[in-house]
Amino acid sequence: MLRTAVPVVLALTALPVAAQTEKEISCGHQSDVVQAVKQARLDGVKERDLPSSLSADATWPEKYNNIIPLLAPSIYEKSRKDLKTEDLKTWWYTECLKLGQ
Repeated sequence: MLRTAVPVVLALTALPVAAQTEKEISCGHQSDVVQAVKQARLDGVKERDLPSSLSADATWPEKYNNIIPLLAPSIYEKSRKDLKTEDLKTWWYTECLKLGQ
């Protein structure tokens, strides 16, 4: 009995850790977009070409492409030197999770 109970208990206690909420998934996609915009800026992609450039290789659902024009101006106004040292992806993810708490 104990031999079967231990794996079941371990599996059930690991479940909450493995399951992501809808908000965590959405914030993850948003932070991926932020990282892609930052990388495009560092790679020298023109701001006007950004939506088409990022949409081609997007790893996030299509609806998240709508935030590209909203994010781009604030990221593109930063110097490349400053962007190299900033972790915008982690910052965005953390701030996104805080919203609505």
